[in-house]
Amino acid sequence: MSELNLKQIIDKLNMEFTGEVRKLVFWYDANAEFSEDIDNLELINAKILHLESDNQFYTKYFLECVDTTTNYLIYAPFAKPAVRENHLADTIKYSKEFFADRASLLTLDLGIDERYKPVLQHYIKFFGEKKRTQAFYDLELETFNRNTIEIALMSVLCKCKTPSYEEVLRIVLTNAGFEENPYLDDFKRFDLLDAFWRHASDVFGYHDEKPTLEKMAMTMFATYAAKEIEADIPAAWKPFISFKSGNIIAFLDNLMNSYIYGERFDEISDMVSSSLKVAQEFAKLPLESYVACDIFSCVDEQLIHWMTERLELEDVSAKLGGQSILELIQFRSKTHFGRKRILEYHALENAWHLVSGSRYESSHSLRELVKQYTGSLYQMDQWYRLFYLYLDQMEDANGFEQLKELVENIYTNDYLAKISANWNEYFVPECNDMSMLDQSDFYRRKISGNSDQVVVIISDAFRYEVGMSLLENLKAENKCKEMTMQPMLSTLPSITEYGMAALLPHKELELTKDYEVLVDGQKTDTLQKRQTLLQSYKEHSKCFQYDAIWNLPVQELKTMFAWQDVVYIYHNQIDARGDKLNTENEVFKSCEEAVSEITKLIQRLTSANKSHFIVTADHGFLYKRNKLTESDKIGTSGSGTVTARRYLLSGDEISMEGVVSIPVNQTFHNGDERFVTCPVGVEVFKASSYGMNYVHGGCSPQEMIVPVLDVKTERGYKETTNAQIALVSLTTKITNLITSLDFVQTEAVSDVVKETVYRIYFVGENGEKISNEHLYTADKKETETVKRMFRLRFSFKNRKYSKAQKYYLVAYEDSSNLEVMRHEVMMDIAFADDFGF
Repeated sequence: MSELNLKQIIDKLNMEFTGEVRKLVFWYDANAEFSEDIDNLELINAKILHLESDNQFYTKYFLECVDTTTNYLIYAPFAKPAVRENHLADTIKYSKEFFADRASLLTLDLGIDERYKPVLQHYIKFFGEKKRTQAFYDLELETFNRNTIEIALMSVLCKCKTPSYEEVLRIVLTNAGFEENPYLDDFKRFDLLDAFWRHASDVFGYHDEKPTLEKMAMTMFATYAAKEIEADIPAAWKPFISFKSGNIIAFLDNLMNSYIYGERFDEISDMVSSSLKVAQEFAKLPLESYVACDIFSCVDEQLIHWMTERLELEDVSAKLGGQSILELIQFRSKTHFGRKRILEYHALENAWHLVSGSRYESSHSLRELVKQYTGSLYQMDQWYRLFYLYLDQMEDANGFEQLKELVENIYTNDYLAKISANWNEYFVPECNDMSMLDQSDFYRRKISGNSDQVVVIISDAFRYEVGMSLLENLKAENKCKEMTMQPMLSTLPSITEYGMAALLPHKELELTKDYEVLVDGQKTDTLQKRQTLLQSYKEHSKCFQYDAIWNLPVQELKTMFAWQDVVYIYHNQIDARGDKLNTENEVFKSCEEAVSEITKLIQRLTSANKSHFIVTADHGFLYKRNKLTESDKIGTSGSGTVTARRYLLSGDEISMEGVVSIPVNQTFHNGDERFVTCPVGVEVFKASSYGMNYVHGGCSPQEMIVPVLDVKTERGYKETTNAQIALVSLTTKITNLITSLDFVQTEAVSDVVKETVYRIYFVGENGEKISNEHLYTADKKETETVKRMFRLRFSFKNRKYSKAQKYYLVAYEDSSNLEVMRHEVMMDIAFADDFGF
């Protein structure tokens, strides 16, 4: 019982005990409603005597013989006995009886109209506990009627902070199962179960002689689906269709898109899907009729199956309901369940591009081929890489086996074999006439005459198409103000030792008798040797390994890089994984990681006051997923002083079918008359190697064309994002002039997520503000989501609201005035003027 109720009772009782004459007051509490409170009554001029059903005679003796002067309140936690069974009947005749009707006290205390007193009386058992009663008071209802009282009672039992039937239903559905639901048990205990189902009928149109949560969920999902299916709904669903589809759609949309409850929505959807036999029923309908349906996961399963079949048949122009495969992928990947199948959709998207671009048109010169490759053909390598990147992340990729074989066949036979042969057809006669930056000229052309302080990031095996992915990644960065990409031709053989040497400043590159590379007569096979050479050309310069600096504090990076004109950073993610047999199938994953690591490195070094970066590589690579067969291997018959899988080094030109011999001087420009021999296609030599499918060293665009990405950033820029907020409460209807809503800060504040101030309030459709405004600072640093939740209380203008108009909860970033949230609600508040009418 609230403290106010008790005060009313105490005041009333103390009035009874005024005066000099001794008084006895009997209080028969038929339902023991005040048994917990009786000892807390502070009576000024009386004592409390507890009457039990088996101590009536003693009580009579005590009052009339033992203590005949003290005023007493005789409290009995049971109904008054019949006269024949009541030994105190004659005592009561000269005493007084006290009546405390809890329902009356509640009505008076809360200012409830007397006509709703029977409603409180009906649920009086609920108010038998202090905690529940106080929680009811804490909801601070503005309007009292049967509906609002019942919703408030259910809200307390569900521990809702806002009196809302939608919130009650959300908790009932998301916090427990359909069977043995503890919330329904509580409703039954306090005689609220009928009210719960009545409100289900009023709000969502669900009515059943024997209602259950499962059938209610079936009604809601079937009704929602009926609005999204462009065909006659299954006959078995028709009994479940509700006429209140708008309320159902709003409720399920809020639940589905909730940051907190989305996963439980998926579980409920799967259970309902099984009960409604959705997959079987949809199989009877045209596939295009339910493309837009987004509340059952089986829709994406069937669409993915259809797309996969079309691509397996190379039917890239297939359409469904007027939408192409690519359009369907782009549409479904943004839907609720589509986002959960994003790996499949990404794999299909890249497969579609690769199958669509499978016709390779031969170029008629090396310059033309380079232009085509760096302009668009590199995307074939990118699509192939991304197809496997997403395929490898799937828990079950069995449904893609045939498509995988098609992708492999197109990429290997229709693209790689042809472009490699085309490249080698023109490489020897035209490689010095294709207007492409040569790796041996990198320092002279890109670094030597540069007046800026430059950070050069050399990523091992960072081939051209991966560089293009980095370019796209950096375009999304606010701090990158200028970027240019140009291709560069690596050394041949295209291997780490030679490529790293060519990128250093030098007057001469030469190969020893044993084919070791010397830069100005010195070896450069260690970081210290490279730094010594670099400093001989630029005094203020340094070399670092990426692994030694990537996680250093920004202040330490500032100190290390201060006053340095040139810094070389050596990054090794792709080659480190690809060159090992047990990890070579992770090479495409390592490409993504390399892009991410270099992006973050540029961000951190920008924060450390560096602003000019050049990203390049020593060489590229070739990778095919299918295991090599004997026909993919070329025997060497002992030819070559040095034998590797993609090249031979020898003093004389080697004449064999399927290979091309190229003078070392072709890319080293040092007069060396020895030869590099490479397969014309994508075959490999029979040689011992760490890897099988990942190779480099040969003569192909993928191995020899590397990126030179020149990036300029805003000095001192620190990449941060604002701490975001989201609405947790699933409220779609406002029924009180004072309403509390729950929100969550979606990410913890950190060095990259900054605290943000938001203005949050309600508006009408014309933009008029209709509530108080909260200035909330999202500054929570806790990693646990529950600790980042917060509640705001809104007070609405006391005026008439139209159910036909739209009202919104909005949130704006305070600094930029950018709208970040708009949540539509219905205003269903009984209007009261100053006189309470």
